Amino acid sequence: MNLVDRWVATAGPQARRIGEELDARYGEEHRRYHTREHLTEVLDMVDELAAHAGDPSAVRLAAWFHDAVYDPERADNEERSARLAGRMLADTDLSPDGVAEVLRLVRLTETHAPAEDDRNGQVLCDADLAILGSDPGRYAAYASAVREEYAFVPEEFYREGRAQVLTQLLSLPALFHTPEAHERFESRARHNIETELMLLKATE
Repeated sequence: MNLVDRWVATAGPQARRIGEELDARYGEEHRRYHTREHLTEVLDMVDELAAHAGDPSAVRLAAWFHDAVYDPERADNEERSARLAGRMLADTDLSPDGVAEVLRLVRLTETHAPAEDDRNGQVLCDADLAILGSDPGRYAAYASAVREEYAFVPEEFYREGRAQVLTQLLSLPALFHTPEAHERFESRARHNIETELMLLKATE
């Protein structure tokens, strides 16, 4: 099933146009990691963790929109993605409360720090960060793709900025919040991040 068909299966045929635009956005040429593949992996993980969510449908919709706007030269992609979701979903039969929840979840992917009782947020954040707990080869490919997206940043400044991001992730009490994701990914993710940090510092 391609992404547009998968969107239609989630949102209905009347919303096909939205799915086509989202598919095009994730296929933008400047993307190297935040691509259709990443979206597919997040959607698949949301499906795996759906039992932990209070509203799996809202989480799935938020997953579709969480990187819909992606410009590595800007720092407000999550906010812009949320605003896009608000405009697009206003044309659907989703309730105002439903739209508000989707927008809240999209914005949450800026910090990946859901509250202890935020079941929807925990599932989305866990799905988005699952790549951190992948095998070392897959993680290395992810890190390389992120670097390609920031090719315009000189190496010295990239290392500094990337190290800050990774250090902030390690400072979180937990990277993963659902019991299943925590068990599967937490230890390996921290090892992967620590390894990348070590490599970044070794090239200084």
